[in-house]
Amino acid sequence: MEFKLQAGGQVKGRIRVPGDKSISHRSVMFGAIADGVTTVDGFLEGEDALCTLKAFQAMGVKIDGPDKGRLVIHGVGRDGLNAPSEPIYVGNSGTSMRLLAGLLAGQKFDVTMTGDISLNKRPMERVAKPLRDMGAVVETGEGGRPPLTLRGGQTLKGIHYVLPMASAQVKSCVLLAGIYAEGETSTVEPAPTRDHSERMLQGFSYPVTVAGSKASLQGGGRLKAVHIDVPADISSAAFFMVAASITPGAELTIEHVGINPTRVGVINILRAMGGDLQVFNERTVGGEPVADITVRYAELQGIAIPEDQVPLAIDEFPALFIAAACAKGRTVLTGAEELRVKESDRIQVMADGLVALGINAEPTPDGIVIDGGTMAGATINSHHDHRIAMAFSVASLRSTDTIVIQDCDNVATSFPNFVELAREVGMQIEKLQ
Repeated sequence: MEFKLQAGGQVKGRIRVPGDKSISHRSVMFGAIADGVTTVDGFLEGEDALCTLKAFQAMGVKIDGPDKGRLVIHGVGRDGLNAPSEPIYVGNSGTSMRLLAGLLAGQKFDVTMTGDISLNKRPMERVAKPLRDMGAVVETGEGGRPPLTLRGGQTLKGIHYVLPMASAQVKSCVLLAGIYAEGETSTVEPAPTRDHSERMLQGFSYPVTVAGSKASLQGGGRLKAVHIDVPADISSAAFFMVAASITPGAELTIEHVGINPTRVGVINILRAMGGDLQVFNERTVGGEPVADITVRYAELQGIAIPEDQVPLAIDEFPALFIAAACAKGRTVLTGAEELRVKESDRIQVMADGLVALGINAEPTPDGIVIDGGTMAGATINSHHDHRIAMAFSVASLRSTDTIVIQDCDNVATSFPNFVELAREVGMQIEKLQ
C-alpha cells in the first residue's frame, strides 16, 4: 500500500484517536491470567493488539470481541494457560513478544514466538538475559533475534535487575516473570519509562511497590478481574499535535488522550519549541490520567531536546522530526540510540526521508541534527514502519509538492483509521493499493 499526499491542506476540528496500544496489550495479558471476567472498552483494534489477543486465544483463553472496542475476557487464572498447538505469531509487535516472554517464562509448557520480517530483525537478548538470570530457559534465533523459544517447567527465582538502558518493555517483561518467581523481583531503570504495567497490575489487585526508579513485587500472587476503559493513545495523537502545530491557521482538539506522566514528552518538547498546546478537562480513568488537548498553529523554534524527555517521547520522535523540519533554526536530539532498533532504524530512515524532501538532517549514533527549512515533494520509503509512514504524511501539510510514501501496510498495526481521520481534519491523502 502507498499513501499519496497533495501539498498543503488544513487542520481543524475535534477528533478522538484510537485507544492506547500499550494499555490495550496489557489489558488482554492481565485479564487473561486474572481470576474472573475482565471487560475492556476502547480496545485498539489494530493488528499489534489483535496479535496479543490471538496469542491468548491460542493458549485457551475465551475472549469475546472486539466489538466496537469492547472485549470480554474470561480469565483462566495465574496458572490456567495451556500450550498452543503451534508457534505464536505476533506480527509486527515487539510489545507482544517481549512482555509475553516474561509472562510465559514460568509456564509449564514450551512455547515459540515469531513475527513478521521487521520484528524478526529486532533484538531479543535484552529480555532473554534477565529471564535466564531468573532461571528461565530462553532460546533466540541468530544474533539474538526471533524466533524466541521458552522452555516450560523451570523454577524461577526473583532477581534485582538494573536495566542497562531505559525500556518499559524490558522492565515489564522482568516484572511479569516475577509473578511466577519465588521471592521478590525488582527493576531499577536509568531514566523513567512508561509505567502502564505497574499501574495496571495494581488495578488488577496485584501489589507493586514503586519507589523512585525502582519497581518491585512478590511472586506467587493472583490477579482479580476488573473493568478497563482504554484512553486514546498519545502516540497516535502526536501526529495530529504536530500537524496542527506546523499548519498556519490550524486549531484542533483531540479528546480523551492518555496523559500518563511517563508518556507526555511530546507535549513537553512541542511546548519547548514554542508550540501552543492547551491541556484541559483532566480526569482519571481506570488509574490512568486523561485529558482533552487543543493545539493551535505556532511558529516553532529549533531546540536541543533535553535528554530526560527522550524516554517520555521515544515513539513520538518520527512526528517530532517533522516539527523540527518546520521549525526555525536547528534541533538536536541526543541519547536516543533506542530509535535505531525500533520497527526500523528510525534515525536513519527519517534522516533519509528528510534529505529527500530537501531538509538538512544529519544522523548521529544516538540521535539526529535537523535544520529547519522548506520541504519539497518526494517518494519516501517507510521501510514498513507505521510511524515513519504517518510522520511523512504530516510533512505534506508544509511541503511544496506531492509526497508519495511506500510500504504503508503496517499503519494498521497502531492506527487503523489514520487516513480517514487525516482527511476529516483537512489533510489531502489517498491510499493507493
